Amino acid sequence: MRYLIAGLLALTPSLALADTLDKSDSAWILTATALVLFMTLPGLALFYGGLVRNKNVLSVLMQCFAIACAVSLVWLVVGYSLAFSDGGAANAWIGGLSHVFFDGIGRDTLEGNLPKSLHGLFQMTFAIITPALIVGAFAERMRFGAMLAFSVLWVLGVYVPICHWVWGGGWLAELGLYDFAGGTVVHITAGVAALVAAVVLGRRQDWPGQAMKPHNMTMTVMGAGMLWVGWFGFNGGS
Repeated sequence: MRYLIAGLLALTPSLALADTLDKSDSAWILTATALVLFMTLPGLALFYGGLVRNKNVLSVLMQCFAIACAVSLVWLVVGYSLAFSDGGAANAWIGGLSHVFFDGIGRDTLEGNLPKSLHGLFQMTFAIITPALIVGAFAERMRFGAMLAFSVLWVLGVYVPICHWVWGGGWLAELGLYDFAGGTVVHITAGVAALVAAVVLGRRQDWPGQAMKPHNMTMTVMGAGMLWVGWFGFNGGS
């Protein structure tokens, strides 16, 4: 009997290999999504907030919060589609517009063995934390509106294309590049952007003539601990 079943499965590979929802995987990715968001709010916000001067701590906290809000909307409207949908002839470089506003993603739409909506949500938390990482490079030196505009444009112009190159089937994926938890998509892009931003803005006007002591190192240590805990979702979920 088992040989008969094996033979039937071999003759019907579409049925044998069909994607099916895995509840345990879905539950874990939901947990990992919360952990990655926890890295930004409140983890990264507290980490950077404790390093700046007292008069700027609220500004840095709100920068992280505003980035989380703005990037969530950008990701829903067009970011996810450009990063993870098929771009046709241009797919090596950028995705398409088939999932704008999560169009075509229903309750039963799967990405592997996960709901596609959950995949989009998990990836959204990566898109949120990446521009938030850059905040530390220009903390106390950029106006709130300029910071928000820069973050949105940077996500669309830098993060989304590179995310597609690596995780969305673009040219780097075709070359065999593996990025299990954002080493390329998140950390290299954010690090380079932070360096460029620091160079463009130049050195602080009052430094080193004026002491710029951190506001609260206890906040920084708390934020670092939250980042560490959140990393289990960042890496384990990926």
